[in-house]
Amino acid sequence: MTDDTRWLTSDELRAWTRLEAVVELLPGALDTPLRRAAELSHYEYLVIAKLSEAPERTLRMSELAAQTNATLPRLSHVSARLEARGYLARRTCTDDRRATLASLTDAGWRKVVATAPEHVRTVRDNVIDALTPEQIAQLDAIATAVLRRLDPEDHLRMLTPAPTTV
Repeated sequence: MTDDTRWLTSDELRAWTRLEAVVELLPGALDTPLRRAAELSHYEYLVIAKLSEAPERTLRMSELAAQTNATLPRLSHVSARLEARGYLARRTCTDDRRATLASLTDAGWRKVVATAPEHVRTVRDNVIDALTPEQIAQLDAIATAVLRRLDPEDHLRMLTPAPTTV
């Protein structure tokens, strides 16, 4: 039996373990300030933020699950909590009675608007401001290359160019 494993070089291993550390530390760094300032988990904020960006602030639950990388049961559980707080409303789709639509309520919109500045500060403090403009471009290229492998069908809608806002 031969060993065909392509072991990581010392440079590759260092880069990989540092990426692993970022992947482990970043969720807590994003979650803690949101919980403190807005009483939202990072995932709850992501759900209402995705709805705030959607046409008519509404998405099918299946599309919202894809865009937030969640199972439908997880999204349903989180949606129930957000619905109880008045941030989200769910209803049956009139075009397809099997589908459920999630809509951001006016209270949910106000919550996103109030919470976004704190979230942006956290993202800047922990990631963006630690990098040079050249590194930002490199990070974008690296993340895109990895996403092409991890999400080749673009379920998260991160490989599709976003519309530019003015």
